[in-house]
Amino acid sequence: MTVKERVAGEEVRRVADLAHLQLTPQEEQAMQRDLSSILDYVGQLNELDTANIPPMAQVAEVLQASAAQDALRADQPRPSLERDRVMKSAPDSDGVFFKVPKVIER
Repeated sequence: MTVKERVAGEEVRRVADLAHLQLTPQEEQAMQRDLSSILDYVGQLNELDTANIPPMAQVAEVLQASAAQDALRADQPRPSLERDRVMKSAPDSDGVFFKVPKVIER
């Protein structure tokens, strides 16, 4: 592995397998270069001293602004939909579960 190849080819193949991707040898090499470049860039970012830089945005601030506008309902238990009624609206079901076409072939 060279300095530019921080990610091993075996790791690329493992990730591709987990993601159900079939990569050509050329695509594996390109992915190896791209992932290594990303890790190099993240490494550069980790070298920055951000101790005195205030955060620019926080999720809590967004949620508080939304709550002020009543965008969020109270988190309280309530009855769910009736199964029979929902299954009648399904294109295909066995009465308990939805049936969907198989989308992943392995």
